[in-house]
Amino acid sequence: MSENKDQKFVYDFTEGNRDLKDLLGGKGANLAEMTNLGLPVPPGFTITTEACKVYLASGEAPAALRDEVSAHLAALEAKMGKKLGQSDDPLLVSVRSGAKFSMPGMMDTVLNIGLSDESVAGLASQAGNERFAWDSYRRLIQMFGKTVLDVDGELFEEALDEAKAAKKVAVDTDLDAADLKKLVTRFKKIVAKQAGREFPQDAREQLDLAVEAVFNSWNTDRAKLYRRQERIPSDLGTAVNICSMVFGNLGPDSGTGVAFTRDPASGHAGVYGDYLQNAQGEDVVAGIRNTVPLADLETIDKASYDQLMTIMTTLETHYKDLCDIEFTIERGQLWMLQTRVGKRTAGAAFRIATQLVDQGLIDEAEALQRVNGAQLAQLMFPRFDEGASTELLGRGIAASPGAAVGKAVFDSYTAVKWSRSGEKVILIRRETNPDDLDGMIAAEGILTSRGGKTSHAAVVARGMGKTCVCGAEDLEVDTKRRRMTVGGKVIEEGDVVSIDGSTGKVYLGEVPVVPSPVVEYFEGRMHAGADDADELVQAVHRIMAYADRVRRLRVRANADNAEDALRARRFGAQGIGLCRTEHMFLGERRELVEHLILADTDKEREEALSALLPLQKKDFVELFEAMDGLPVTVRLLDPPLHEFLPDITELSVRVALAEARKDANENDLRLLQAVHKLHEQNPMLGLRGVRLGLVIPGLFAMQVRAIAEAAAERKNAKGDPRAEIMVPLVGTVQELEIVREEADAVIAEVEAATGTSLKLSIGTMIELPRAALTAGQIAEAAQFFSFGTNDLTQTVWGFSRDDVEASFFTAYLEKGIFGVSPFETIDKDGVGALVRSAAQAGRETRPDLKLGVCGEHGGDPESVHFFHEVGLDYVSCSPFRIPVARLEAGRAAAESKGSDSR
Repeated sequence: MSENKDQKFVYDFTEGNRDLKDLLGGKGANLAEMTNLGLPVPPGFTITTEACKVYLASGEAPAALRDEVSAHLAALEAKMGKKLGQSDDPLLVSVRSGAKFSMPGMMDTVLNIGLSDESVAGLASQAGNERFAWDSYRRLIQMFGKTVLDVDGELFEEALDEAKAAKKVAVDTDLDAADLKKLVTRFKKIVAKQAGREFPQDAREQLDLAVEAVFNSWNTDRAKLYRRQERIPSDLGTAVNICSMVFGNLGPDSGTGVAFTRDPASGHAGVYGDYLQNAQGEDVVAGIRNTVPLADLETIDKASYDQLMTIMTTLETHYKDLCDIEFTIERGQLWMLQTRVGKRTAGAAFRIATQLVDQGLIDEAEALQRVNGAQLAQLMFPRFDEGASTELLGRGIAASPGAAVGKAVFDSYTAVKWSRSGEKVILIRRETNPDDLDGMIAAEGILTSRGGKTSHAAVVARGMGKTCVCGAEDLEVDTKRRRMTVGGKVIEEGDVVSIDGSTGKVYLGEVPVVPSPVVEYFEGRMHAGADDADELVQAVHRIMAYADRVRRLRVRANADNAEDALRARRFGAQGIGLCRTEHMFLGERRELVEHLILADTDKEREEALSALLPLQKKDFVELFEAMDGLPVTVRLLDPPLHEFLPDITELSVRVALAEARKDANENDLRLLQAVHKLHEQNPMLGLRGVRLGLVIPGLFAMQVRAIAEAAAERKNAKGDPRAEIMVPLVGTVQELEIVREEADAVIAEVEAATGTSLKLSIGTMIELPRAALTAGQIAEAAQFFSFGTNDLTQTVWGFSRDDVEASFFTAYLEKGIFGVSPFETIDKDGVGALVRSAAQAGRETRPDLKLGVCGEHGGDPESVHFFHEVGLDYVSCSPFRIPVARLEAGRAAAESKGSDSR
């Protein structure tokens, strides 16, 4: 990115507002907003994301940045009546990152910049507290060393632990000024040895290096990993916030805390958060000392508590949402250091959205935008069976709900390694830090012995939807010996544990699970209107009802039998978008298909077809009954041929052994010859789909007859069958024309024989690039298109899904080539472009052409929005993803309506 000479790179907190997140980052924009609201925010200024982008592109900060920082620093010094680095009464500042999207703990902070060997004495004198000054200095060297000079943070932690051990104390607040002076000396030696330079004594050099470190932290491995996990764009850059320091480590009348305007785990109103006396802000989120509940602040400092409660109400009303707040109390003076719309669990998201509607702060359309399909999917996960026999190990803080079971592991490397081997693991730490992110992603759940609801583990786990229990103090975690002890019981690495993120309970062994109440609601076993209905179910019901009212996209199911169809209908399916008939030929019927494929004569082929017809008809009768009154799209047979043939290697071995024994079976010899003849190097691109129907006479005609006869039988029984026949793997209109001509003739025969008028539509699956590119021609013979985005993704990318996901997708995701697998979320630029153009071309030929999608993208939240945008009529997905698709279809409609109104 090139530098604009007239560009402004620094904004005072008084100059911004919350709408400038792209420029000032979330933290800077919200600090400005709180300043504008008249809340007590320490003075400061923000370096913009544009400066970061210039730095990342060129390797150097913008030329104008130093002078702009100097001007704002001078204004800050004048406002505060002290100067950065002066020896007698130094101005100290913090340097904190702040991207547009919250990335808790992923980028770096440095506090107390401006302290040096000279100014530490001035700070002690000014504060009247020598211990405080030396504690602040050791914190600066520790943060600066790790963040700016890339010194291993464990070296500082070990030195601190040794200092506490020498003094025979448990916490750092029990170290006195003399102890901290020695620690500062040791920390400086660690810096000199590990960084190859002395800790800088010049305050401006400290500031400039810290700013540069924040810029660099945008591209640390953990920040990139977090962005990939949360799908945050990599080109946004981070702002840098430079704020005058306020001190929570001045003694018992000072402290720091994190507060939520509602419980981020449940959504309930109340006083939620953590407070730590005589501490600086990073102590709370790092979880290095266990906090007290925020409610205790009322007893500790009632004036500050009352002021904080008032501010929290102001912020929630202003932002119309749950707010996450960081604050510091300096000798009884409350200061606001940050606010943001808080991360929350899935359950809390639904509850809060409906609560805010009831309070009149937002309307139903906004409530729908406050939740998403990923959260709804989390709510459908099972929970522990409360009636099961369990062995309780302990209890911690319920930080992020869910029921997680796995083998205990005590470091991120092992968590990732075991997870990649197929093991389910629980990551157990004393407390997590940003370096644990990859292990947290790999684990089923996270358990810590320290920290609270605002610790790093809790905040990140909630953001990812991971089960988390924090602050389980009874558990003694020994990461070096890879074990955990509680009450004399030792849990070694590899032992199975279960953690309940809704109750905070930790169990030994595997606890059985039961369905979630949300699934019971969708299946009709819990009624949202009942007096005893779960509050969460009520919230889900209300939001789903609104989503169903406003969505344009209909939602169908991928279902191959009556049982799945009935479940899908209970979940709200409006039909079947894909019935895979090849699944009906597995098991005992496979032999009949094998006979059909290998038939040498018309008689053999007709015998096989005659045997299959009644079986197929019975399947369709059951399916049409289950989905009576709703459309059922039946895809004609589309297996790769090898799925219905004996394995060529096994058959060859069997024949070879029989020949060696001189008792070879004539049928096996004939079968081997046929299999060799039909063997394909790449069956997925071979004789399948429409090609199979054209090569094997009577195959598709038999299936069409079974569909038509089943529909006629159902209709004569006063039912309302709505069958649609879909021809797979069409690449040219001529293929579809031939199949349709044969199908129309068969349907006419059935109508005449049964005296029933059948309105069966015939369409095709668009799953080949050529089909998408010639969609206008194919629409001449098709009454509907259904996009098979699984195969279309394979053929557009040249991927064999079964091979590539295991071989190189992990590397592609890690290198940022993929933000997400194209099989998980549709590739809008490639596959999506073909869907868009094919839909447009098809409707130009046939304006009433029905358009749907039946690949699993139909249940992916982001993909559903794309399908709404390009004008499809419906999406189809597996039964358990139907609620998610319904919700996202509603969100897409509300979002586009909001965009149109703007």
